[in-house]
Amino acid sequence: MEATSAVKIRLQTLGQLFNSLDSSPFHEKELDKDAEDYIVGSVDEIPLPQPLSLLIELPEDQLALEDSGSVQDAVRNHFAYRLEDGRRRLRFQFREGRFALLIGLLFLSLCVVVRELIFAPPSGAAAEMVAEGLLILGWVAMWRPLQIFLYDWWPVRHQLRLYAKLARMPVVLRQVS
Repeated sequence: MEATSAVKIRLQTLGQLFNSLDSSPFHEKELDKDAEDYIVGSVDEIPLPQPLSLLIELPEDQLALEDSGSVQDAVRNHFAYRLEDGRRRLRFQFREGRFALLIGLLFLSLCVVVRELIFAPPSGAAAEMVAEGLLILGWVAMWRPLQIFLYDWWPVRHQLRLYAKLARMPVVLRQVS
């Protein structure tokens, strides 16, 4: 069995973990941006299959005031929301990719048809340059859909896997040693 990696955060008050402008009930609170960045950045350095926990160290007087179950729920809810938001963004990105692919294919087809109708066979260097330019222009129109489908979704997928892991992560409150 693999050892559990712990992401440790030392705080003076638990309120430092949450966005101070968020007026939501405790179990729905949004994490502070710096705290979220620290947690996500720390977890990103740990292999995804390795078990993980969040260890929050607090002074004794603060620890007595807090309910660890509600803190765990708040952290899990936050990352579950981020996971759902990321899935929504990925769906939108693929929808944008399909639309861009349709436009790119139509434009490429138009460029090929114009090239064949007007410049087949090309007569002279200028006509050949324009014919080749049309072909290149058509393929350049395919750049964005290919970028979306080949490259842009990988970082989002990695982020989703991190958020899924964070949404399941146990949260432990402990007194500062």
